[in-house]
Amino acid sequence: MSDNPIQLLTEPASGEDERLAALHAALVTRASAESSLDVTYRLLDSPVGPLLLAATENGVVRVAFEIEDHDRVLESLGSSVGSRILRGGVRLDPLARELDDYFAGRRQGFDVPLDLRLARGFRLTVLRHLGEIPYGSTESYGEVAVASGSPRAVRAVGSACATNPLPIIVPCHRVVRSDGSLGGYLGGLPTKKRLLALERAA
Repeated sequence: MSDNPIQLLTEPASGEDERLAALHAALVTRASAESSLDVTYRLLDSPVGPLLLAATENGVVRVAFEIEDHDRVLESLGSSVGSRILRGGVRLDPLARELDDYFAGRRQGFDVPLDLRLARGFRLTVLRHLGEIPYGSTESYGEVAVASGSPRAVRAVGSACATNPLPIIVPCHRVVRSDGSLGGYLGGLPTKKRLLALERAA
């Protein structure tokens, strides 16, 4: 068993024990300041359900919908980023505020630093283009393929959107089929409809 208390405390203490809760908060703050953690995470209530937000010292590395299974997402982060994962800290406070503003219609883009290590190759190229699709607008999968330098790679664009580690922040919900129908979405079609409706109403 590890003797590292940072690794052992992967969940916040119960609200019934204030002393342990304070200890947990202190450990998170200290570990974050010393870059002892690979990932910190928190849950955020939103109009599209609970969102799991995760960040490294380089930036936000993952946003996940409840439908993706948050426990499975954390396990995946442990394998792909690092096993030192802790809930809490202040690293994700700026993103939480920006998401609150986005859902309230007060924000059209995000300014937080991103860690795009979970995307590579053509998928990374696609994700970088998605941020250029204007708020309230959409592009077809074919248009994204052209803009990403591979006009025939329509299916690969779909795959990049389906595996986007940073939905909402990197707006894959703005990609639709050429006939105007929505296509798929990793957060579910009702969520995609809601995000597009929010942006069009602003």
